[in-house]
Amino acid sequence: MHSESFFNFLRFEKRFSPHTLTAYSNDLHQFSTYLLTEYDLASPAEANHLLIRSWVVSLMDKEMAAKSVNRKITTLKTYYKFLLREGLIESDPTLKIQSPRLPKRLPVYVEEGDMDTLISRNDFEDSFKGWRDRLIIELLYATGMRLAELISLEEKNIDLSQQVIKVLGKRNKERIIPVHDDVAETIRNYLRHKKEFHTHTAVPYLFVTDKGKTLYPKYVYSVVRENLGHVTTLTKRSPHVLRHTFATHLLNNGADLNAIKELLGHSSLAATQVYTHNSIEKLKNIYKQAHPKG
Repeated sequence: MHSESFFNFLRFEKRFSPHTLTAYSNDLHQFSTYLLTEYDLASPAEANHLLIRSWVVSLMDKEMAAKSVNRKITTLKTYYKFLLREGLIESDPTLKIQSPRLPKRLPVYVEEGDMDTLISRNDFEDSFKGWRDRLIIELLYATGMRLAELISLEEKNIDLSQQVIKVLGKRNKERIIPVHDDVAETIRNYLRHKKEFHTHTAVPYLFVTDKGKTLYPKYVYSVVRENLGHVTTLTKRSPHVLRHTFATHLLNNGADLNAIKELLGHSSLAATQVYTHNSIEKLKNIYKQAHPKG
């Protein structure tokens, strides 16, 4: 079935890893076994799109995850594209094969009560590091800004008199995000400690390391993961989870979807609409718990 030349192509031209090569080999072997068993067909090169579709359906009937099925389809697409390139087949039968849709993953977020507990805790020490860590958590949750936006945020873009922050997002698009009194007060405390701790620093950014250098992503991840671990059992505890939490809490409390879109810096409303699914799921749970026939 031209397998040796195909895998030499993957190994030497595509430079696939041994792990990927093993996966491709297993997929092709499974498909070949299916064709031989079900249709008495000795070579996959002779299969048409109907036989390939039949195999895909059989995988889905076995309740194989869509992600796994898609990977096997990718294997076949790569295989038949190779055969076509080598002149071993006249047309690519996988062109008529559609991959199963992957289920949408809902954004992971922290419950409001858990965030209230985290923000009201007094575990942050009264020091430069303590106020820096507190502000990282509060800003991510209060503004929904991305990790890169947080790290690149400059002091000059914070207006405490108006209680707004100018954020430079993707494609250099600026947006203004308001902050409430508590966050503004945390910013003031942090800046006071920063001034005392770093008497000489040329870095224009709001957040700096103990040595006065630009803050790095790994540190922010560490702070968020540790602090969220105090209030939630979520396995995913990243800065982006706080962005999801910001958006979900706004939506749950009646904020307009277009307003959330602007605050998040999304280019289209479609990207923001994913948060409505969380609200629907929450409504379903409330209905099931509260309705007599739920």
